[in-house]
Amino acid sequence: MPRIAEIEDTPNPNAMKFVLREPLTWGVAHSYENAEQAQGDALASALFAIEHVTNVFYVDRWLTVTQDGQTDWDQLVREIAEPLRAAPAASEQSAAAVFAARVSVADLSEEDQQRLSHIELMLDQEIRPYLQSDGGDLHVLGLAGNQLIVHYQGACGTCPSAISGTLRGIESRLRTIEPTIEVIAA
Repeated sequence: MPRIAEIEDTPNPNAMKFVLREPLTWGVAHSYENAEQAQGDALASALFAIEHVTNVFYVDRWLTVTQDGQTDWDQLVREIAEPLRAAPAASEQSAAAVFAARVSVADLSEEDQQRLSHIELMLDQEIRPYLQSDGGDLHVLGLAGNQLIVHYQGACGTCPSAISGTLRGIESRLRTIEPTIEVIAA
């Protein structure tokens, strides 16, 4: 049962980050924008059952919950803590479930796989740590020509600056290795 170590504000006023003492996953991110997407995930479903919860994102030792802005965080945090404490820790997950959640890039050409590998390395080293520290992340959905399609997760998914400033910052940084790349949020 994961215990909450800290609760942190994020740049998105409608999102709160919960830092945990034990991991919920081993590197597999779970991101849901509604209760329908969360079907089959007991923790996310329990969180969506709480009034005002609009987005759930968790990976490893942290969880970010976004609300609709219509309730007080003090009360909502208490409600979120209950299903979070009841969730199984990562040590209880099977290796098969972790493996099944990994995404394949088999549909890309060998050249594009190599390009994507360089892009992912830069994202892992220079971009994701900052997004994760603010309770969010991004997932690469695809690479087509000079367009990299990404999906924001967690607090970044509904943050007003994610689509403008953050997206342009990511694109600018990636252009040091791919001068014509265009980053598109989906």
